[in-house]
Order: sequence, then structure tokens, then C-alpha cells
Amino acid sequence: MTDLTVNVNKTIHASIEKVFDAWLSPKMLSLFMMPMQDLPESDVENDAREGGDFTIIMHAGNDVLPHTGKYLEINRPDKLVFTWVSHCSVDNSIVTLNFTKIDGNKTNISLTHVKFIDEKTRSDHEGGWGNILNKLNDVMN
Repeated sequence: MTDLTVNVNKTIHASIEKVFDAWLSPKMLSLFMMPMQDLPESDVENDAREGGDFTIIMHAGNDVLPHTGKYLEINRPDKLVFTWVSHCSVDNSIVTLNFTKIDGNKTNISLTHVKFIDEKTRSDHEGGWGNILNKLNDVMN
């Protein structure tokens, strides 16, 4: 089953530009790219341009969880699309973020992640992305 999809929406209490830019800043990414609460900061390197690559090393206990990908579309501040490669991803797994300005200090993020190995992996990612968006809101305030 590779057509499984995660859809997560979250209102972030910050301007659309600030929220969008957080997804391209290694410092900011390190603060919120973690699948569970109370984990250490992730190690992040990226080349924030279309066609550029990124590496995010998440730390969960003794586990080191590398994630890599390539930026496919960067349309500031409305849309960000990138591939997602990890130990539990399948070929052509893609994450799309759509940003919608609610007002000067609120932004809605609509995250869609497509293609998973199985339903359990999809469900785990749904929880992980939900935690990431919650953590993003925390660090933006």
C-alpha cells in the first residue's frame, strides 16, 4: 500500500512569512522537527533552494533517526514541497505544506504526506507530524 496519505492542519500563532521561513532555517528546524515531545534538538543541514537537499537527524533515546530529502518547490510564503526519505519511507514519498494567512499573526498550515509502507507507518507519521506542528507553534511564541 503506497497510496496512504496523512493530512494534518494546524493554526500557528505567527505571521505567514515567519512560519514559512522556519521550515527553511536549520536553527528553527532543529527546534521543532521531532516526532515526540521532550526529545533533544534535531541536527539539521540544508540547502534551502529548489533542487537543494536537506538532512534531519532526529534523536529518540538511543535511536538516531536520519531523514533526508530534496526541495521540489519553494513558493514563499504559500507552498513548500519536498521529498521524504527515512528508514520507513517508500520511493516518491512527498510532503506538501500549504500556508494560509489567517491574520497578521496567525497562519494555517495544511500538511499532506503521501506514500507509506503500511497503515501503521502512516498512523505513526500522522502522530509525528501532529507533534512537529504543535512544537512549531510552541517555538514560534
